[in-house]
Amino acid sequence: MDRRSLLKLLLAAGGAAPWAGACQPRAERGSMSESTSGSSPGVMPAIFLAHGSPFLLDDAMWLEELRVWADAMPRPSAVLMLSAHWLDEPLAIGATRTVPLDYDFYNFPERFYQVTYPAPGAPALARRVEELLGGSRAVRSVPDRGLDHGAFVPLVGMYPKADVPVLQISFPTMDPEALLALGRSLAPLRREGVLIVGSGFLTHNLRAANFRTATTAPSWAIDFDAWCADVLARQDADELVQYRARAPGVQMALPTHEHFVPVLVAMGAALEMPGKVAFPITGFVHGSFTRRSVQFG
Repeated sequence: MDRRSLLKLLLAAGGAAPWAGACQPRAERGSMSESTSGSSPGVMPAIFLAHGSPFLLDDAMWLEELRVWADAMPRPSAVLMLSAHWLDEPLAIGATRTVPLDYDFYNFPERFYQVTYPAPGAPALARRVEELLGGSRAVRSVPDRGLDHGAFVPLVGMYPKADVPVLQISFPTMDPEALLALGRSLAPLRREGVLIVGSGFLTHNLRAANFRTATTAPSWAIDFDAWCADVLARQDADELVQYRARAPGVQMALPTHEHFVPVLVAMGAALEMPGKVAFPITGFVHGSFTRRSVQFG
């Protein structure tokens, strides 16, 4: 099933869902930068979250789970977002002053294209990312690249006032070891109050999804999710980078891998400052998609 066909199926399944009203009407955005007022939030966690489709915006319970999670963490000075929907080599830094939205989905109800998330830009964070990565990696700027749905949809739930500066950067590779190392390189940002977010899905098999009716998760999805929970709880980086060979049911859980790899960056960012691991959101959606989200620290 190609992406366009999937989105048509999603539309057929969810077109009648009530609009949650969580987003603001589209409006012009001014140039904004990180706030320097207030106290430092201290060391921030690094997190991985299951980001859902645009129809997450119709799911009041899921939005509330995201809000409660965000409220339980220190308030960040900025969010550094890595979404499964932006793979670009070399590593690219997105919009830093005005932060547009990239409506990277098709044939959805018009209301989803009227959603806005006018978060402040984060130019100082962009410069800091260049400092941390520029010596060892090629880094380039893509100033007109806005937040895709893997970024703005969960942020609507977490920070609905859109008052936290946001910067999105691309995944420059799918190599697990390299992405773990990328997370390690970004880890100092946690001490500077930045919330590092990997956004994807631990299981992502579109052919095995059921968008029409509620169904029990298949055994392969349950087994894969349980393996992830164990490895992530132990912060076993050596095991995680071998997930293609070690995880049960991986071929069914992940026909492609772009939605899984964000968790590698999140874990990499946590390894130098290990702390408690929590799973603020769990369960399954669309049958086989695990909503398991993880907080390191």
